[in-house]
Amino acid sequence: MLWGVQEEVPAIKVDTSQELSVGELLERANRDRTPDIDEPRLIGGDIAVKSEADRNADPCTSRGCLWLKNTDGKVYIPYYIANHYSSREIEIIVRGLESFSAVSCIRFRPYQNGDHEWLSIESRNGCYSYVGRQGGGQTVSLSRQGCLYHGTVQHELLHALGFNHEQTRSDRDNHIKVHWNNIIEGMEYNFYKIDTLNQGTPYDYNSVMQYERYAFSKNNLPTMEPIPNSNVSFGQATQMSQNDIARLNRLYKCCKCHEGK
Repeated sequence: MLWGVQEEVPAIKVDTSQELSVGELLERANRDRTPDIDEPRLIGGDIAVKSEADRNADPCTSRGCLWLKNTDGKVYIPYYIANHYSSREIEIIVRGLESFSAVSCIRFRPYQNGDHEWLSIESRNGCYSYVGRQGGGQTVSLSRQGCLYHGTVQHELLHALGFNHEQTRSDRDNHIKVHWNNIIEGMEYNFYKIDTLNQGTPYDYNSVMQYERYAFSKNNLPTMEPIPNSNVSFGQATQMSQNDIARLNRLYKCCKCHEGK
Protein backbone atom coordinates (compact mmCIF):
# COMPACT_ATOMS: atom_id res chain seq x y z
CA MET A 1 0.00 0.00 0.00
CA LEU A 2 1.33 3.41 -0.96
CA TRP A 3 0.31 6.69 0.53
CA GLY A 4 -0.46 9.70 -1.61
CA VAL A 5 -1.88 12.41 0.59
CA GLN A 6 -3.63 15.02 -1.52
CA GLU A 7 -5.76 17.01 0.87
CA GLU A 8 -4.18 19.89 2.70
CA VAL A 9 -2.92 18.83 6.10
CA PRO A 10 -3.29 21.38 8.90
CA ALA A 11 0.00 22.78 10.12
CA ILE A 12 1.31 20.99 13.16
CA LYS A 13 2.20 23.33 15.99
CA VAL A 14 5.73 22.44 16.98
CA ASP A 15 7.65 23.84 19.92
CA THR A 16 11.17 24.26 18.51
CA SER A 17 12.56 26.03 21.58
CA GLN A 18 14.23 22.84 22.85
CA GLU A 19 14.67 21.27 19.44
CA LEU A 20 18.13 20.21 18.34
CA SER A 21 19.49 21.73 15.16
CA VAL A 22 19.04 19.80 11.93
CA GLY A 23 22.75 19.01 11.78
CA GLU A 24 22.70 17.60 15.31
CA LEU A 25 19.58 15.54 14.60
CA LEU A 26 21.09 14.10 11.42
CA GLU A 27 24.38 13.22 13.04
CA ARG A 28 22.60 11.58 15.98
CA ALA A 29 20.27 9.60 13.71
CA ASN A 30 23.09 8.38 11.42
CA ARG A 31 25.85 7.93 14.02
CA ASP A 32 25.55 4.15 14.41
CA ARG A 33 23.92 3.47 11.07
CA THR A 34 24.23 -0.09 9.79
CA PRO A 35 23.02 -0.04 6.16
CA ASP A 36 21.24 -2.95 4.54
CA ILE A 37 23.01 -4.54 1.59
CA ASP A 38 20.76 -2.72 -0.89
CA GLU A 39 21.29 0.73 0.63
CA PRO A 40 23.73 3.31 -0.78
CA ARG A 41 26.91 4.53 0.87
CA LEU A 42 26.70 8.00 2.35
CA ILE A 43 28.98 11.02 2.22
CA GLY A 44 28.63 14.22 4.20
CA GLY A 45 26.65 12.30 6.78
CA ASP A 46 23.44 11.97 4.81
CA ILE A 47 24.11 12.27 1.04
CA ALA A 48 23.59 9.03 -0.88
CA VAL A 49 26.00 8.30 -3.76
CA LYS A 50 25.91 5.57 -6.35
CA SER A 51 29.65 5.23 -6.89
CA GLU A 52 33.03 6.37 -5.64
CA ALA A 53 33.24 8.75 -8.60
CA ASP A 54 30.28 10.71 -7.20
CA ARG A 55 32.05 11.49 -3.93
CA ASN A 56 33.32 14.95 -4.89
CA ALA A 57 31.11 15.70 -7.87
CA ASP A 58 28.19 18.08 -7.81
CA PRO A 59 25.58 16.58 -10.15
CA CYS A 60 23.95 19.95 -10.67
CA THR A 61 27.12 21.32 -12.23
CA SER A 62 28.56 18.13 -13.74
CA ARG A 63 25.54 16.60 -15.44
CA GLY A 64 22.48 18.62 -14.54
CA CYS A 65 20.13 17.34 -11.89
CA LEU A 66 17.12 19.62 -11.82
CA TRP A 67 13.58 18.33 -11.82
CA LEU A 68 11.67 19.36 -14.92
CA LYS A 69 9.46 22.42 -15.04
CA ASN A 70 5.90 22.25 -16.33
CA THR A 71 4.51 24.66 -18.92
CA ASP A 72 2.66 26.48 -16.11
CA GLY A 73 6.01 27.40 -14.55
CA LYS A 74 5.72 24.99 -11.63
CA VAL A 75 7.91 21.98 -10.89
CA TYR A 76 5.77 18.96 -10.04
CA ILE A 77 7.64 16.23 -8.18
CA PRO A 78 5.79 12.97 -7.56
CA TYR A 79 6.27 11.18 -4.27
CA TYR A 80 4.93 8.26 -2.38
CA ILE A 81 5.17 7.53 1.29
CA ALA A 82 5.72 3.93 2.35
CA ASN A 83 2.99 2.44 4.52
CA HIS A 84 5.14 1.78 7.60
CA TYR A 85 4.62 5.28 9.00
CA SER A 86 1.95 6.22 11.53
CA SER A 87 -0.62 8.87 10.71
CA ARG A 88 1.24 11.36 12.93
CA GLU A 89 4.52 10.62 11.13
CA ILE A 90 2.82 11.05 7.75
CA GLU A 91 1.56 14.45 8.90
CA ILE A 92 5.13 15.55 9.68
CA ILE A 93 6.37 14.37 6.27
CA VAL A 94 3.50 15.98 4.37
CA ARG A 95 3.93 19.23 6.30
CA GLY A 96 7.56 19.27 5.12
CA LEU A 97 6.52 18.57 1.53
CA GLU A 98 3.83 21.24 1.61
CA SER A 99 6.17 23.86 3.08
CA PHE A 100 7.87 24.23 -0.33
CA SER A 101 4.71 25.22 -2.18
CA ALA A 102 4.24 28.29 0.05
CA VAL A 103 7.64 29.77 -0.84
CA SER A 104 8.56 28.45 -4.30
CA CYS A 105 7.32 26.95 -7.54
CA ILE A 106 8.06 23.44 -6.25
CA ARG A 107 4.95 21.28 -5.93
CA PHE A 108 5.29 17.84 -4.42
CA ARG A 109 2.33 15.71 -5.45
CA PRO A 110 1.31 12.09 -4.83
CA TYR A 111 2.65 9.43 -7.21
CA GLN A 112 0.38 8.50 -10.12
CA ASN A 113 0.49 5.55 -12.49
CA GLY A 114 2.68 6.50 -15.43
CA ASP A 115 5.09 8.71 -13.49
CA HIS A 116 8.66 8.00 -14.62
CA GLU A 117 10.46 9.86 -11.82
CA TRP A 118 9.48 10.11 -8.19
CA LEU A 119 10.67 10.29 -4.60
CA SER A 120 10.15 7.13 -2.59
CA ILE A 121 9.96 8.23 1.05
CA GLU A 122 10.82 5.27 3.27
CA SER A 123 12.00 4.49 6.78
CA ARG A 124 15.36 2.91 5.97
CA ASN A 125 18.55 3.03 8.05
CA GLY A 126 19.04 6.68 8.93
CA CYS A 127 18.25 9.96 7.17
CA TYR A 128 19.57 10.38 3.63
CA SER A 129 18.85 11.46 0.07
CA TYR A 130 20.60 11.61 -3.27
CA VAL A 131 21.47 15.09 -4.55
CA GLY A 132 19.16 16.13 -7.37
CA ARG A 133 17.01 14.20 -9.82
CA GLN A 134 18.36 10.71 -10.47
CA GLY A 135 15.74 9.32 -12.85
CA GLY A 136 13.22 6.64 -11.95
CA GLY A 137 12.32 6.14 -8.32
CA GLN A 138 14.85 7.49 -5.84
CA THR A 139 14.85 6.85 -2.12
CA VAL A 140 14.59 9.55 0.49
CA SER A 141 15.14 7.79 3.80
CA LEU A 142 13.39 9.30 6.80
CA SER A 143 13.87 6.71 9.52
CA ARG A 144 11.21 6.49 12.19
CA GLN A 145 14.14 6.49 14.62
CA GLY A 146 15.31 10.07 14.64
CA CYS A 147 14.50 11.61 11.24
CA LEU A 148 10.90 12.75 11.58
CA TYR A 149 11.31 16.43 12.31
CA HIS A 150 10.19 19.32 10.11
CA GLY A 151 13.74 20.57 9.55
CA THR A 152 15.19 17.17 8.71
CA VAL A 153 12.41 16.56 6.18
CA GLN A 154 13.18 19.94 4.56
CA HIS A 155 16.93 19.20 4.63
CA GLU A 156 16.59 15.86 2.82
CA LEU A 157 14.15 17.32 0.29
CA LEU A 158 16.60 20.14 -0.46
CA HIS A 159 19.21 17.48 -1.21
CA ALA A 160 16.73 15.79 -3.56
CA LEU A 161 16.14 19.16 -5.24
CA GLY A 162 19.86 19.56 -5.93
CA PHE A 163 21.51 21.17 -2.90
CA ASN A 164 24.67 20.18 -1.06
CA HIS A 165 25.69 21.11 2.47
CA GLU A 166 26.58 24.73 3.12
CA GLN A 167 30.02 23.90 4.54
CA THR A 168 31.05 22.26 1.23
CA ARG A 169 30.30 25.40 -0.80
CA SER A 170 33.00 26.48 -3.22
CA ASP A 171 33.53 29.72 -1.23
CA ARG A 172 33.52 28.00 2.16
CA ASP A 173 37.08 28.98 3.09
CA ASN A 174 36.10 32.65 3.13
CA HIS A 175 33.58 31.99 5.88
CA ILE A 176 34.47 28.77 7.70
CA LYS A 177 37.81 27.52 8.97
CA VAL A 178 37.94 23.73 9.09
CA HIS A 179 39.97 22.21 11.93
CA TRP A 180 41.13 19.09 10.14
CA ASN A 181 42.97 17.72 13.20
CA ASN A 182 39.71 17.44 15.12
CA ILE A 183 37.85 15.39 12.49
CA ILE A 184 37.35 11.65 12.94
CA GLU A 185 39.94 9.78 10.88
CA GLY A 186 38.46 8.76 7.56
CA MET A 187 35.72 11.39 7.70
CA GLU A 188 37.73 14.28 6.26
CA TYR A 189 36.07 13.94 2.87
CA ASN A 190 32.85 15.23 4.43
CA PHE A 191 34.49 18.67 4.47
CA TYR A 192 35.94 18.69 0.97
CA LYS A 193 34.71 21.61 -1.07
CA ILE A 194 32.46 21.01 -4.07
CA ASP A 195 32.17 23.15 -7.20
CA THR A 196 28.70 24.31 -6.21
CA LEU A 197 26.17 26.60 -7.81
CA ASN A 198 25.60 29.22 -5.13
CA GLN A 199 22.89 31.13 -6.98
CA GLY A 200 24.50 34.46 -6.15
CA THR A 201 23.46 34.14 -2.53
CA PRO A 202 25.78 34.84 0.40
CA TYR A 203 27.22 32.15 2.63
CA ASP A 204 24.51 31.39 5.15
CA TYR A 205 25.46 30.34 8.68
CA ASN A 206 21.72 29.93 9.36
CA SER A 207 21.04 27.61 6.42
CA VAL A 208 19.22 24.38 7.18
CA MET A 209 22.04 22.80 5.12
CA GLN A 210 24.80 24.05 7.48
CA TYR A 211 26.16 21.51 9.96
CA GLU A 212 27.08 22.51 13.49
CA ARG A 213 30.40 23.37 15.05
CA TYR A 214 31.26 19.87 16.31
CA ALA A 215 30.15 17.78 13.31
CA PHE A 216 32.31 14.65 12.91
CA SER A 217 34.51 15.64 15.86
CA LYS A 218 36.75 12.94 17.32
CA ASN A 219 37.67 14.82 20.48
CA ASN A 220 34.74 17.11 21.35
CA LEU A 221 36.64 20.05 19.89
CA PRO A 222 35.21 22.13 17.03
CA THR A 223 35.66 20.88 13.49
CA MET A 224 34.41 24.19 12.08
CA GLU A 225 34.85 27.79 13.15
CA PRO A 226 33.31 30.86 11.51
CA ILE A 227 35.73 33.53 10.29
CA PRO A 228 36.62 36.29 10.86
CA ASN A 229 34.36 36.28 13.95
CA SER A 230 34.65 32.92 15.68
CA ASN A 231 31.77 33.77 18.00
CA VAL A 232 29.14 33.87 15.26
CA SER A 233 26.40 31.33 15.85
CA PHE A 234 25.97 28.82 13.04
CA GLY A 235 24.51 25.42 12.27
CA GLN A 236 21.53 25.97 14.57
CA ALA A 237 18.73 26.03 11.98
CA THR A 238 15.54 24.08 12.61
CA GLN A 239 13.97 25.00 9.26
CA MET A 240 14.79 26.61 5.90
CA SER A 241 16.29 30.09 6.06
CA GLN A 242 15.41 33.01 3.78
CA ASN A 243 18.63 32.34 1.84
CA ASP A 244 17.69 28.68 1.41
CA ILE A 245 14.39 29.80 -0.06
CA ALA A 246 15.99 32.46 -2.28
CA ARG A 247 18.53 30.09 -3.82
CA LEU A 248 15.86 27.42 -4.36
CA ASN A 249 13.82 29.94 -6.32
CA ARG A 250 16.86 31.04 -8.31
CA LEU A 251 17.97 27.48 -9.11
CA TYR A 252 14.54 26.61 -10.46
CA LYS A 253 13.88 30.08 -11.90
CA CYS A 254 10.67 30.46 -9.97
CA CYS A 255 8.83 33.73 -10.28
CA LYS A 256 10.38 36.48 -8.17
CA CYS A 257 7.14 36.93 -6.26
CA HIS A 258 8.19 34.04 -4.03
CA GLU A 259 11.55 35.48 -3.00
CA GLY A 260 11.75 37.00 0.43
CA LYS A 261 8.49 35.48 1.59
